[in-house]
Amino acid sequence: MRTIFKHSVLFVALLAGVSMYAQDRNLDNFRPPNKNGVDIFETTKDSVTTFDGVKVRVGGASTLQFQAITNSNSGVTPIKEIGSNFNLATANLDLDVALADGVRMHLRTYLSSRHHPEPYVKGGYFQIDKLDFISEGLLSDFMEGATIKIGHMENNYGDAHFRRTDNAQAIYNPFVGNLIMDSFTTEVGAELLYRVPSGFFGMVGLSNGKLNQKVTETDGTTGGAAFLAKLGFDKQFDDDFRFRLTGSLYNTGYAQSVYLYTADRAGSRYYSVMQEETATGDNFRSGRFDPGFRNTITAIMINPFLKYGGLEFFGTVELTSGKRQSEVDRRNAEQYAGELIYRFGNNENFYLGARYNTVNAELLSGEDASINRLQLGAGWFMTKNILMKVEYVDQKYNDFPVGDVLDGGKFNGLTAEAVISF
Repeated sequence: MRTIFKHSVLFVALLAGVSMYAQDRNLDNFRPPNKNGVDIFETTKDSVTTFDGVKVRVGGASTLQFQAITNSNSGVTPIKEIGSNFNLATANLDLDVALADGVRMHLRTYLSSRHHPEPYVKGGYFQIDKLDFISEGLLSDFMEGATIKIGHMENNYGDAHFRRTDNAQAIYNPFVGNLIMDSFTTEVGAELLYRVPSGFFGMVGLSNGKLNQKVTETDGTTGGAAFLAKLGFDKQFDDDFRFRLTGSLYNTGYAQSVYLYTADRAGSRYYSVMQEETATGDNFRSGRFDPGFRNTITAIMINPFLKYGGLEFFGTVELTSGKRQSEVDRRNAEQYAGELIYRFGNNENFYLGARYNTVNAELLSGEDASINRLQLGAGWFMTKNILMKVEYVDQKYNDFPVGDVLDGGKFNGLTAEAVISF
């Protein structure tokens, strides 16, 4: 681990030495990793280029939380007592490289995370907004509205992933925690996004449906495939009012292992909650819920977003079904969430917010259970690259089987988080 860290530091220092002394940090069709990137979903599309040679943008993020949360359950299966203290600081390293006119590469490395204190690559992709690198003017009319992404990358399923915390990259999230069913995965695939001037857009994608890449066979196959689609409308009607509505699909046939709700290897922000007293390791997904659709899944997400002045609403309706290979019938899970944010002050550098999130699911054991969560948050952008935020969370587990660690479970309390992103 020491060798890996040493090499990472030397690599960053080398890049800094050759590229940051006079670095113009703006890239074409790029979501800024600061306050300017808040409420941006898919990257902007502008066919006017500023490319004048290969340019490397070195960026990153770092966060630290102070957690003061308590937890309890029915007592049939005792859980660990938790108190108040700091969590492990997390850090990301981002490399964004303009390789050619209309061609950009993104690579993110988790330098430190809850589940992996050692550095490891999250994923990366090529983004193509022009085909001039093949032949000047090739399909130029089509490419005025098209963006192609290819890589081992975060899937564009739903809109919630644009507002979630990605390890240390927490500046887009007005709260500390993500949704209870945190739909996020990285798979090898390709996506085609097309926009029209009226505000409508559509996306289709295909991936190999695998988080962990390998060529060994299971049940006579190396894996399956996942189909992704999104249709939406996004328009800024005037200086005050913006409206966006999208519907998304993630669908697999047979897959060796579906990770849509368990792929975040960085871990949950609610450290050590609802863990058995006898547990020897860290349940890094604590506070989240996975319906357990291991080999087949169909997931649909609908997301409305409205912003009027400093007031904004973002909603999530998610309907999923799936099963393990050993199950005959599919089970269902539903998630609903609504968040209301009010941004105010000079350049909206302060905000107050509330989110209610609920999940209802058929468990593998046959019972129907639910989870309810309330989050209240406040934040202050000290600069466009520095965010201080605080959150109160109250989460309750209902109708889980007697003896399950989540039977009668609940946790609540405060978390303060400092975020730096550049």
